[in-house]
Amino acid sequence: MEISILPNTYRNSDGTFNMNSSLKLCGQIAGVCYSKHGFSSLEKESEDKTLNRIETTLNNGHHSVYDHVNVTLNIKNIPKILAMVLNNEHQYTTSEKSLRYTEAIDGMSNKEIELYNKWTNILEEKIKKRYPTFDDKHITKLARENARYFISVFYPTEMIYTTSIRQLNFIVSVMKKYISQAQSENSLKLAKSMEEFISLLDKLGLLEERLQGNIKNRSLSLFGTNLKECNEYYSWVYSTKYIGSLASFAQAQRHRTIDYKIEFSNEGYFVPPIIMDDENLVHEWNKDMESVDSLLPQGKNVIICEMGTYDNFLLKCSERLCTNAQLEIMMQTKEVLTKYINALKEANSSLYEEFNSYSKGARCTFGYTCSKPCKFSEGITLVRKI
Repeated sequence: MEISILPNTYRNSDGTFNMNSSLKLCGQIAGVCYSKHGFSSLEKESEDKTLNRIETTLNNGHHSVYDHVNVTLNIKNIPKILAMVLNNEHQYTTSEKSLRYTEAIDGMSNKEIELYNKWTNILEEKIKKRYPTFDDKHITKLARENARYFISVFYPTEMIYTTSIRQLNFIVSVMKKYISQAQSENSLKLAKSMEEFISLLDKLGLLEERLQGNIKNRSLSLFGTNLKECNEYYSWVYSTKYIGSLASFAQAQRHRTIDYKIEFSNEGYFVPPIIMDDENLVHEWNKDMESVDSLLPQGKNVIICEMGTYDNFLLKCSERLCTNAQLEIMMQTKEVLTKYINALKEANSSLYEEFNSYSKGARCTFGYTCSKPCKFSEGITLVRKI
């Protein structure tokens, strides 16, 4: 793994982070609440006064002022599962290399490469047969998008990740807790990646121990337990659970206004609908998935618990009920929408009419103006197979 700091006010000439200068700014900002003359006067105050305020805020847990300084990291060769850990913590902006649009080869085991290439070829033929009007480039993209289900979640990716110095240090604190409790083979493997991640941040000067207190004993938000007991509820707020692949979850968690947790269980693997009409292919798909199960393939299903407010779920519908959305997450969103509508109708809720207007099909049927209409009938009616 490699981490570098992109251009930043607090990046030193050697590429490290000037923590002292960033703390100084935050220490001055911390005085705004009590300053009669505002921030301009705090910029001119004595350094001792600023340093004293820094010590006070760091030691008494008043860390929110340290969210005023952000840092943007270029993280190379980060395992996909570690990227998912980071992307579940809400307070961030990220741009990540996508296996929906790029070919995956480097960093894969021989077995993964074999299955990725095998199923890319099989899926291309299935897509051509079902959708003969699709151009070859689009067919290859869709085939690769589904063949990636065989790739491990430990596959190295690249991401640009922006967050505050407080949040970054908080994440380090809950990672340390996870590392101390890791027991299973995959948990220990993830913990090792976390240790490397923390070490690289330390070398860049991004760690401040006093921001890592975790006095509230919080944990990583990604992993849940006993999620089968998650009660489904649909009203002004909602809670739902469903089975989905790790690949689809990586899409879902990008909706940062919604809370997600996952739990590993024996739930099998996602099977692309495009091959569901062929029992032999379905059997072969599952058999091939089992052959890489120890690598934790992205097609492995997990229990997903999703919680949020009604308006943020409708926002998700406006993003995922679309021909261009990954098929699996489109199907999941459609299923939850149906449950939501039925529950609201039964409860005679005032939200029913608004929700029901989203049931006509893709987002272009309920008010969204598409810049490039697809005119793909199976996509618009949400019955596509790929």
